[in-house]
Amino acid sequence: MSGTNGQGIGYDRGGLAVNSSVVHSPQYTEAAINETREGRSIFMDIQNLNDAKAFITMDGSEIRELLAHRNSCIRKQSLAEARIAVGLATQAHYHPNTEEIYFILAGSGSMVIDGETRQVGPGDAIAIPPGAVHKITNVGQVELRLLCCCAPGYEHEDTVLI
Repeated sequence: MSGTNGQGIGYDRGGLAVNSSVVHSPQYTEAAINETREGRSIFMDIQNLNDAKAFITMDGSEIRELLAHRNSCIRKQSLAEARIAVGLATQAHYHPNTEEIYFILAGSGSMVIDGETRQVGPGDAIAIPPGAVHKITNVGQVELRLLCCCAPGYEHEDTVLI
């Protein structure tokens, strides 16, 4: 069941109430997030990759942050798409407090974690624990694209370059 009740409250297929006034909202107040926790509404936060602004992280990769505390109701993790040009690599680094998951979307890479090297490609998920020194190199013929999930969410301050 989908639709609205005419008062700004929508319903998803499961019949759960969704406050349509906060869908796609660029700013979330703590009060609005607490309202969700109390069960009065459910956020449906959708960010499109094509709308995400690219920036360069401390390790040199170009990322587009999809969901994080800076642009959504998400508070304890982040999701971004990273792109690495043919022949380039991230700088070896680690995160003292953050664990990461890389999920390869396109291209092929050489992944190094704490001195161990493996070849990775589309469909591979890579676990990177806090404190593990890591680097990924694009060894293919096309741009290497991957999703990066960080918990807690990505912050430059938690990146230590090697």
